[in-house]
Amino acid sequence: MKFIKNNARIQEQDDAALIARYKSGSDLEALGALYNKYMHLVFGVCLNYLKDEEQSKDAVMQIFEELVVKLKIHEVQNFKSWLHVLTRNHCLMALRKQSKHTTVSIEDTFVENTDFVHLDMDDTKERKLTVMEKCMETLPEEQRLSVDLFYLQEKCYKEVADITGYDMLKVKSYIQNGKRNLKICIEKKSSE
Repeated sequence: MKFIKNNARIQEQDDAALIARYKSGSDLEALGALYNKYMHLVFGVCLNYLKDEEQSKDAVMQIFEELVVKLKIHEVQNFKSWLHVLTRNHCLMALRKQSKHTTVSIEDTFVENTDFVHLDMDDTKERKLTVMEKCMETLPEEQRLSVDLFYLQEKCYKEVADITGYDMLKVKSYIQNGKRNLKICIEKKSSE
């Protein structure tokens, strides 16, 4: 599966060179070569979240369209990791839109080992959302605000630091600790 037909010379360039080439002149051929390297991974992540092959194929195209804009404005050190986060966030937003709830799939972000998903099979999404909301309220203010901005409002670390006035290292710490505390709270409330 190819996104854009590339010549071999461009395909052989490393990620950083392709990003630089794209940023310097909006070279879609370079961006296409870069995306082709990881498109199968993007599709896999989409399929994992969306559970629908056609919807996942559409998401792969939409994510490329996002890349055209977002890669111009973000400083990307590790493209593969950055693309994974972009893909995951795209899928979570799609799931939220489908369910018409703003936090319906947030448990996928916070509970990576999916323990939260394995509540009693009769529990509804409403129950899960209630637990999530209660646990968010238990976080210290700095963690709650940082987690909210980073995961729910999809701000990057720098944007969270700018909005809150917290130091960048503090922001990363608040997000990491908030995520851990949220997971602990969810697991505790799930077993009650």
